[in-house]
Amino acid sequence: METCEKHIELYKELDKYIENLKGKKGVLINVLHKAQELFGWLPSEVQEYIAEKLNVSPSTVYGVVTFYNFFSTKPKGKNQVKICLGTACYVKGADRVMERFLSELGVSEGEVTKDGKFSVHGVRCLGACSMAPVVLIGEKDFYGKVTPDMVPKIIKKYKEGGE
Repeated sequence: METCEKHIELYKELDKYIENLKGKKGVLINVLHKAQELFGWLPSEVQEYIAEKLNVSPSTVYGVVTFYNFFSTKPKGKNQVKICLGTACYVKGADRVMERFLSELGVSEGEVTKDGKFSVHGVRCLGACSMAPVVLIGEKDFYGKVTPDMVPKIIKKYKEGGE
């Protein structure tokens, strides 16, 4: 029941946001950002809801969601672990770092851990080649020169921190 009530509150908050944008043109991307911020991702029912509220076709919404890589149609963990797989990082062992994260967390790439705390994602470049291999957790926690042996300690920090 608690989850259902929370969902209702999220939709109400999204409604308020949409209401504040009424009459403005080109608000779809802003509304999608807000929805993803609220829900954590953009499931099809949220996309359909937005389409109805903005009076656009569901295919238009889906097209925008799938065109831009910052929108997600899959749930993500509270702590998104992004491992750079760009050339510099890959050459220095990012593939082994990725394997260790997946193994330690017991997930496949893109999956969310059972507790919802983590998801692991390979990314093209994080712009920190001099610190290769690089891992970014969330939007601001950078780890450089990461080795597979560092992975359990990194994970432990986020598990213990209650993140």
